[in-house]
Amino acid sequence: MTFVNSIFTWFMKKRMHQIELFIKYPHDVQDEVFRNLIASARNTEWGKRYNYDAIFNQEQFKQNVPVQTYETLKPYIERMMKGEQNILWSTEINWFAKSSGTTSDRSKFIPVSFESLEECHFKGGKDMLSIYCNNRPDSLIFTGKSLALGGSHQVNQLNENINYGDLSAVLIKNLPFWAEFYRTPDMSITLMDNYEQKIEQMALATANVNVTNISGVPTWTVVLAKKLLELTGKDNLLEVWPNLELYIHGAVKFTPYREQFKKLIPSDSMYYLETYNASEGFFGIQDLSDSEEMLLMLDYGIFYEFLPMEHIGEENPKTLGLQEVELHKNYALIISTNGGLWRYMIGDTIKFTSLSPYRIQITGRTKHFINAFGEELIVDNAEQALTKACSETGAIIRDYTACPIYFSGDEAGGHEWIIEFEQHPGNADQFTDVLDNTLRELNSDYDAKRFKDMALRRPLVHLAPQGTFYNWLKGRGKLGGQHKVPRLANERQYVEQILDMIHSN
Repeated sequence: MTFVNSIFTWFMKKRMHQIELFIKYPHDVQDEVFRNLIASARNTEWGKRYNYDAIFNQEQFKQNVPVQTYETLKPYIERMMKGEQNILWSTEINWFAKSSGTTSDRSKFIPVSFESLEECHFKGGKDMLSIYCNNRPDSLIFTGKSLALGGSHQVNQLNENINYGDLSAVLIKNLPFWAEFYRTPDMSITLMDNYEQKIEQMALATANVNVTNISGVPTWTVVLAKKLLELTGKDNLLEVWPNLELYIHGAVKFTPYREQFKKLIPSDSMYYLETYNASEGFFGIQDLSDSEEMLLMLDYGIFYEFLPMEHIGEENPKTLGLQEVELHKNYALIISTNGGLWRYMIGDTIKFTSLSPYRIQITGRTKHFINAFGEELIVDNAEQALTKACSETGAIIRDYTACPIYFSGDEAGGHEWIIEFEQHPGNADQFTDVLDNTLRELNSDYDAKRFKDMALRRPLVHLAPQGTFYNWLKGRGKLGGQHKVPRLANERQYVEQILDMIHSN
């Protein structure tokens, strides 16, 4: 296995030359991606509707094609799901990734072309390992197995040629045959749809396997880890998997989970690697081991635009190209892809932490913020404030959500938080004060509204019982790696549901 490991790591490192090319020539690479996308879709129904034959540059593209949402593309996608082809993309579409949003119970179905599989998702997976092997040349990652904790892997067939499932299901069904030798557990467990049963079966099946790397959403990885330790009687994951060296995570910010993972994997040499991978595409990979930013991947068949947050909601908003962005400003991400999404607002917000090379951080969602009083509180603010509050009070957070408390009579409004702790703060009042004061330091709008409690009063923080968010997701039929707790909401729906559940128990 050591010989095989050497071959694989050598192969992965070869890709680093191409990554260095798009780092050196980012605008040329993005312009080539743009031209290839337009040329590929010229004769599609969409390309003819928006006159792609007459589009020769990015400005013409922006003038001809409006910014899209899922709702505007949905009629085309529904026709494609019935088997119609050459609608949004020129090659045959037989797969759709089912994406479950956190702001709505309605599912989205994202078309997955051969090109988006091979040139985006699979390429991203290989690059992830290439970057890791480049950063850690002594890695023995290929001497063991990879454990991927995805969502529900059930594949559904709409008709003879059209299938859908969550992204992990689509990827697993299309993996090359050799990849099956390096993953665990057996497909029969991986494909289980009942998430509670799957967690237990995964723990039983992998307890005696040489697992060298894990990938998955932190929340559900913790659930699996605890089940594994419960079944084996071990104290930490290294006692179960002594050769574990890499954890690949994404979907939610890792900072609130860091302390939990230090306890689960007590090793200074454990490597944590963040990725930005969604049903719509693979966008970013953490290329530096000691940072919390990701390299924007520019040669995956995705053309990027960036919409300043202040222009969201405008009828014809002005977007920026890569060469126009600024550091530390919040942008909504707009993508055009080799799966047939055109000027599509994915719903995420990002900021640039570096312009050479282009590195980003996810700051939240276009719909995940609190702005009931003009405070414009985003997830990035919340994560930083919670991290500081935990640090100063010895707390470890498992999950949280927050929403506004609206004005009532003469009382000012406020923010109401429900936080489930892995380890409770030594002093709950101190935790709330640090949270509040840090938000004031980070966000001048929040600070202005907090002045003398005139518009916003001190936050109200509920300490939720163990298992609160797990049980809430379970009650909504939302167990699984693709489902996430909504962090911030501008309405009270989620908080009131959770409080009702707590009070009824």
